[in-house]
Amino acid sequence: MSKVTDRLDNKQIVELAKKQYEQEKQNSKFPANIITLPSHGKVYEETSALKSGKIEMRHMTAYDEDILSNSSYISEGVIFDKLLEALIVTPGVDISELVIGDKEWLLISARILGYGNEYPVSIIDSKTDKPVSAILDLSKLKSREFDKAADNDGCFEYIVPSNNDVIKFKYLSAADANKVEDESINSTFLKMSIHAINGDTDVNTIEEYLKYELRAIDSRKLRKYIVESAPGINYETNAVDDKGATYPAMFQFKLDLFWF
Repeated sequence: MSKVTDRLDNKQIVELAKKQYEQEKQNSKFPANIITLPSHGKVYEETSALKSGKIEMRHMTAYDEDILSNSSYISEGVIFDKLLEALIVTPGVDISELVIGDKEWLLISARILGYGNEYPVSIIDSKTDKPVSAILDLSKLKSREFDKAADNDGCFEYIVPSNNDVIKFKYLSAADANKVEDESINSTFLKMSIHAINGDTDVNTIEEYLKYELRAIDSRKLRKYIVESAPGINYETNAVDDKGATYPAMFQFKLDLFWF
């Protein structure tokens, strides 16, 4: 396999080096904040920069706010990816590798570092059925416990209850999850998640297994296990109004996280 530099001319190499130098110079001006990922890095391959489970990230500046208002990023749906690419200091991190829980945790951390931990929300008062303006403390959100062991490829094991078939699967990255087709959401999700069945990693074998062998009830149990066991965040928390009254709240991760 040829190196990247073999495919670049001298001018491109110089420009690439200058860009990398300027990025490192810019990052060195800010103290790095160490963020522990909900997955602790267990879901990633040994060669991934995310494997340590810790990411260094700087705080947002006025220049970074331009990313949030970039119309082309918004229309292409890459605004959060571009923001994380700008803020993450740890070298070699591929944003597309991030599983959903880790990506959302990093974005919440970026929001806290940039604008603080107070997040305005509207809560329905159960006593009056009327909306109440309140503040949710983002710093009180906690990641769910994740203590599962993975192999060197970042795969996890599941035993099918009805026949003891051994399935190796990976938790989908946020990027891959967005590719799951609505019209075949169940089978596509499993096809993208499953890495091996009884040691067989052939994609055709996996597809035939899903078509002809995996019973619907076992399919449902497997999907439920993957979704519920995935590393993520406990979004159950409380919100407080301006009078100090406390309301149970469920944080919802939405595009307005950085707008208030």
